[in-house]
Amino acid sequence: MMKRRFAALLACLLAAATVVSADEGMWLPSLIGRQVKDMKAKGFRLSAKDIYDINRASLKDAIVLFDRGCTGELVSEEGLLLTNHHCGYGQVQSHSSLEHDYLTNGFWAMNRAEELPNPGLEVSFLVRMDDVTDRVLEGVTDGMDPQARKERIAENSRILVEETLAAYGDRKGYEAAVESMYYGNQYFLFTYRTFRDVRLVGAPPSSIGKFGGDTDNWMWPRHTGDFTVFRIYADADNQPADYSPENVPYRPEKHFTISTRGIDEGDFTFVYGFPGTTREYVTSDYVDYVLNDLNPNTIRMRTERLDIIGAAMEADPAVRIKYASKAAMIANAWKKWQGESLGLARLGTVDKKRAYEARLAEWMADRPEYAGLLDRMHAVYDAWRPYALANSLYRESIFTIELLKMVQQLETAMALGKSFPDAAVLYKDYEPAVDRQLAEAMIEEFVTAVPTEFVPQQLTAAIAQVGGVPAYVDYLFAQSAFATRERYEALCALDEEAFVNTMAADPAVALYSLAGMTYNTEIVPEYQRLSAEIDALYPLYMRAQMAFEPERNFYPDANLTLRVAYGSVEGYRPEDGIYCLPFTTLEGIIAKDNPAIYDYDVPDRLRALYDAKDYGRWAINVGTKKEPFYTVPVAFIATNHTTGGNSGSPVLNGRGELIGINFDRTWLSTMSDLEFDPAMCRNIAVDIRYVLFVIDKVCGAGYLLDEMTIR
Repeated sequence: MMKRRFAALLACLLAAATVVSADEGMWLPSLIGRQVKDMKAKGFRLSAKDIYDINRASLKDAIVLFDRGCTGELVSEEGLLLTNHHCGYGQVQSHSSLEHDYLTNGFWAMNRAEELPNPGLEVSFLVRMDDVTDRVLEGVTDGMDPQARKERIAENSRILVEETLAAYGDRKGYEAAVESMYYGNQYFLFTYRTFRDVRLVGAPPSSIGKFGGDTDNWMWPRHTGDFTVFRIYADADNQPADYSPENVPYRPEKHFTISTRGIDEGDFTFVYGFPGTTREYVTSDYVDYVLNDLNPNTIRMRTERLDIIGAAMEADPAVRIKYASKAAMIANAWKKWQGESLGLARLGTVDKKRAYEARLAEWMADRPEYAGLLDRMHAVYDAWRPYALANSLYRESIFTIELLKMVQQLETAMALGKSFPDAAVLYKDYEPAVDRQLAEAMIEEFVTAVPTEFVPQQLTAAIAQVGGVPAYVDYLFAQSAFATRERYEALCALDEEAFVNTMAADPAVALYSLAGMTYNTEIVPEYQRLSAEIDALYPLYMRAQMAFEPERNFYPDANLTLRVAYGSVEGYRPEDGIYCLPFTTLEGIIAKDNPAIYDYDVPDRLRALYDAKDYGRWAINVGTKKEPFYTVPVAFIATNHTTGGNSGSPVLNGRGELIGINFDRTWLSTMSDLEFDPAMCRNIAVDIRYVLFVIDKVCGAGYLLDEMTIR
């Protein structure tokens, strides 16, 4: 009965699919036909099958899920791949040292032999997606025990995945996953093919790829050349394979044609990628929790961590290389959450949700199947909230201490019967003095911000006994065998009895065990139980919303599965009296150039090209025919609905040609994970012409352009 009701609601979706004019939405490519009429009205010139087809090569076959968290696109017949600089930042950092500072100076392989392997880096192509709702919900009913419901769905999904992989036999690289849509009302089976030999081809200097650093992050105007170049390798049969010098460049089914025609305001664009997480249909309870509990605490904690790491990086170039990737990962969400909170407050999202729920509750009152639903949801959220906050604060404070992460890695290896983690790998990017400062700040936060009932009493007693957090941290780092590489190596060299005794007496082991015990026994079980209760209520709540608003254009929330978002190049008004143009150029980079600031110190080669106005074929005239003024395009904004995971996504024109690489949203857009505002929400992309200019003229790797299809 439940499945039949939802099928009827999907029919309503289909009927309403073209009545919404705003560019909100992240659409499943297999169902994009519902949107094509609207897309064509805005400038799309292809067909639904050009976007997604399982019988012939389509645009989906030129897109990859990059490193399980970003998107990349193929731009040649020889496996050449573009993604964001910040997506490949960890790989660039791992190859960097004081002798070869690729973060500062960039890296370019001038032949295939110089391309650098990246152990652990994977890219995955979507092979196909199939609606498996009936199979997944077999034996699932409304009102069944939440844990039983969760287990039944998991078991049904496991069987589906096993059947799918068995069908591919011994063919290499296939993976599958079942993903929920519309909060458990619809399920799709996604089949992927994963490649594990992905090599770094080129990365611009950070003063291009990360130009503006954290100051400019999430902001507009933007002048960041946020791109990196990789290449996928395969075995001699073009099949996925582990790294081997014998592997050859992968020959993809499809790669993007690059357009250098240029773009104008109002031009149609679409983003094709793997958006991470949105929660557009949650109740006011969750939004209120994010705005008033979660974000204020996590922003404060990350501010402290960034201040400590930033000072250390500024004081020592070696520390800067070691902590560059760590700082970037901390800072990205930190600034995003600030913009998100500002946007939610500006839009009054909590109050709007509550008003909507009041109207919905009134409509539900005459429908027995929804009786008391919102009251039950509010009650469970009230119980869930302190556990959710404790869960997040543990992860943002005490569990960020690297000393404890090393204990965790060793204990995990022991539990799995594996050899001890290699000291050279474990301590490659570690500075005990920095971690000691971070530990003091985060333990102080832990004992003050985490609700008292979730702080281990033994820890507070131990801190009081030595006279406070600073003294406790001094003791921790003075005595722990994990505090330095030398001590760790000595620990691993002990005989079994001495090793066990040393571990038993180690204060870092004791702290990790104490925090882990409380977290795993008092917080996680209840947090998961209450989360399961909430999850079990959302399918019915989602159906209620769709029945309440049959004309609304509902799209499934993002969940790191392949989606299409479309819109147009368009500026916006961030505040009264200000209009932001949708384009930036090289002039803006030079205006910001400052050799005294690392993030704004552009390469000498770029300055020289600017002074000589030596832009080659990448020059554009922003003046007039009579009075020309030549420069180079850098970035643009559009109205496409994007989120985390869309980093590196191709931005395409109406012909399906590559015109840019998505890398960010404007700061006032970051609340779009919870509420999309068409007046403010803009995605930011680096113009593909700037990418080509940097590769060709700035970095001297123009040979790479020879294998691209440039129109």
